[in-house]
Formats: sequence, C-alpha cells, structure tokens
Amino acid sequence: MAHVVVLGAGLGGIAAAYDINAALGKAHRVTVVGDGPFFNFTPSNPWVAAGWRKAAQIRVDLAEPLAKHGITFVPIPAEALLAGENRLRLRDGSFVGYDYLVIATGPRLAFDEVPGLGPDGGLTQSICTGPHAERAWAAYQAFLEAPGPVVIGAVQGASCFGPAYEFAMILDADLRRRKLRDRVPITYVTAEPYVGHLGLGGVGDSRGMMEAALRQRDIRWITHAKVVSVEADVVKVDELDDKGVLYRSHALPHRYAMFIPAFTGVTALREVEGLTNPRGMVLIDPYQRSPSYSNIYAAGVCVAIPPVEATPVPTGAPKTGFMIESMVGAIVANLKADIEGRPAEAQATWNAICLADMGETGVAFVALPQIPPRNVAWVKEGKWVHLAKTAFEKYFLRKVRTGHTHPTFETYVLKLLGIRTLRDKRRVA
Repeated sequence: MAHVVVLGAGLGGIAAAYDINAALGKAHRVTVVGDGPFFNFTPSNPWVAAGWRKAAQIRVDLAEPLAKHGITFVPIPAEALLAGENRLRLRDGSFVGYDYLVIATGPRLAFDEVPGLGPDGGLTQSICTGPHAERAWAAYQAFLEAPGPVVIGAVQGASCFGPAYEFAMILDADLRRRKLRDRVPITYVTAEPYVGHLGLGGVGDSRGMMEAALRQRDIRWITHAKVVSVEADVVKVDELDDKGVLYRSHALPHRYAMFIPAFTGVTALREVEGLTNPRGMVLIDPYQRSPSYSNIYAAGVCVAIPPVEATPVPTGAPKTGFMIESMVGAIVANLKADIEGRPAEAQATWNAICLADMGETGVAFVALPQIPPRNVAWVKEGKWVHLAKTAFEKYFLRKVRTGHTHPTFETYVLKLLGIRTLRDKRRVA
C-alpha cells in the first residue's frame, strides 16, 4: 500500500486528491494537508471583492466530501518538509509521513517586497485569497461612501495579470451601475511592457483588444511600471522605458488600491536543498516530478516556470486553472505508473487558457502551448466569456463537493472554442 500525501487544498490540491484516489483505488491511501478547513474557488475572488458573490458561495468545507471518498483530511498547515525523511512537520508539531508527496501549495504572496503593499499591515487590497477578497469588499463598501481615485494593477515580478484586469473592469462596471463612475478616476498600473502582454508575450491581438477595452472604459494605464511604495493617499510608481531606464515617476492619488503582488515559494519548502529555485518555486522535470526527489511531484502556481521572455520590468509566466488541471492529469498518470513499476510518460499540455470577466462581457485568451512558438494564439471578446467563467466556477465547485472525476474543463472549453490539437487527440480517451 502506498500513502500519497497532497500538500495544499486549492485548485490543484483537491483535483489531485480526487483524481489520484480514483486512479489508485482502495488499495492505497490519500491524505490532504490543507491550511484551514475550507476550499476557496480563487478565480471568483474578484466577484467577491466587488460584492457580486458572497464568500460562502465559493467556499466548501472539505471534511465531509473528502471523507466520503475515503480521503483523510488534515486542516493544519505544514511548517516544514523533511524530504530526506519522507514526512511533513505540521504547525501543531505533529508529523505526516508519505510514500509520495504532491505539492500544490500555491504561492507565498510577497507583499513585503514593496513598502506599503498588501492588506496585512499595508495600504492596498488583494484578491489573491478568500479572506483577502472579503476584506477588499469591506474596504470597497467604505470607499463607496466617499468615492475618489482608484489604482489597480500588478507589481514587478507578478505572474498573474488576468485577475488585475478583471477587477479593474468589474469595478468600472459596478461603479457605472451605481452612477458613481464619474467621481472615480481609475488607473491601471502594470509591470507588463504593454497591456495585454499577460506574462505571455501577448496572445494574438491581445494588446489592441485590451487597449481598446481600457479606452472604452476611460481607464488610464501605465506600463513598464515599477511600484516603488504605497502611502496613505499616494501610490509611487517609476515608469521605465524599453531599455529599463527610468522614463518618469508618478505619484498616483488613491482612495482605494488593489495590487497583485509577486509570488514566491512557501516557507515550508524553501529550506529543502535541491527542491526549489532561488525564489522558492518547486523545480520539476517534464513529468511534473522533482529532479532531486523522485517521489515528489508538484502542480500549480508553486511550480517554477521561467518567464516567456525578458521584459524591462520583471514579469512571470501565469499558471491558469486549466493549466493546473493538465498538470494534475500528468501527475496522476505518472504516479500510478511509478507504483506499478512503469516509466513516466505523461506530460501536461502547458496550454494557457484565461477567461477574464469584464463585468458585462469578457475576454478569452488561448495560448497553445503557453511557451512560444505556439500552435494556437487566440483572443476573443464576448458575453459568452462571462457565461463560460461562471460555468467553470459551477463545474469546479461541483467537483469539490462530489469528488466526481470527469473530463477536464480545459477539454470542454477547447471544444466550445472549436480548438483541437494533436496532443488533445492523443490524451483524451
């Protein structure tokens, strides 16, 4: 009997736990170690921060659904990984041993890299976690009593730009509905070299589409932006030129600000020699497996992926929910193969599919694969994108509540868009 421990109870962790459990059967054990009792559907956090969703609508208490499938759940965060001993030390001092470990922790949010950034001791809001989104909604309600300038964006080193665009567009739509938009100048600040870059080097005509979307909504933007500091009423930003030289500095007034921070690896992993890169992200081979520890796999935002291209202000490569599902699929196949004495063969698609809600419409970005050269570089706008994102929310929450393991949502979306690849034909059976 093999004991598989999944570290993390987010998008990647829960998908991995259910899929591994289904693939291995009752002859093996699966344990999930999470940071608290709940699963939170992170892609819906922008809606929570604007009051378009209640936090409880996108949250699932994990104990009961996991137990129904015979999966042990430990809602205590890991304090350290003792990779040489094949065990985790938890925050309460207890230990969990494993034969195989699947790391799906997500990132550490590096608010500390910019003075004044973040909701914990800082002066900006965040939509990166469920509790952060709830606090952002509370702050937004207070803001509505005395509206003023809004600054939204993604700082240097960020690798998740879609939610920042979403939140800017959603606030624009919400303020228009409230007849307050004329009192709220909005500025979008980003490390990207141009809007629509997304950490992907652009997708199709994403630049033209996103510039048009921002102009249509009277949202000013600053690219090549390095956020220097955030003060009580001012965000200080250095704008660089194409060569990375200071072009001009900005002091942007704000009454409400939300920034996506840079991501680093979680503390519990960074001390393990050979496991992570200097930023603490988990190193993997083509089979989602640690090159240093053959019984450790990783999926999701915690995985080390090099930037798609060098940019004057550092930007990272995004890991979307669809890409995470494909990583999990590869892990399940390769872990099962290892247990059965077969070589690893499965690889993730590395397809980047982003459904960005824009309030009354939305934009879909598809890069197949994420890293150029690509077979497909596709971007479209329409109300259907909002419906597709809502469908993804319902699909995944149902998966968490029921444990049903059916074809990935990536497969559904590609079929919806009429996109098929040779890789899809090989792996979808």
